[in-house]
Amino acid sequence: MADTRQAKFQIGQVVRHRVFPFRGVIFDVDPEFANTEEWYEAIPPAVRPRKDQPFYHLLAENAETEYVAYVSEQNLLEDAQGGPVRHPQVDQMFSRRDDGTYVLKGFPKH
Repeated sequence: MADTRQAKFQIGQVVRHRVFPFRGVIFDVDPEFANTEEWYEAIPPAVRPRKDQPFYHLLAENAETEYVAYVSEQNLLEDAQGGPVRHPQVDQMFSRRDDGTYVLKGFPKH
């Protein structure tokens, strides 16, 4: 069995998709793919990510709407846009630090 890699991004970090125009705050991390095979097979083979990498659950937003996204590490970049994520669940799960990053509620804000 191959070793899984250490996650590059952290819970509370704001990231954006490498290809598609959305960003979001990470609320959970799977060390490797943990969604359904049906979900995975629906991705066109030419852009289908490897399963042996971290996958991130995001409270995501684009110009039109907010939703939950499941994204491979290879398709994420650190978000340089700044500003809060407007997803309605963000305030339920996170507190926002003075520097704009997010911390899960119940954890110190420092």
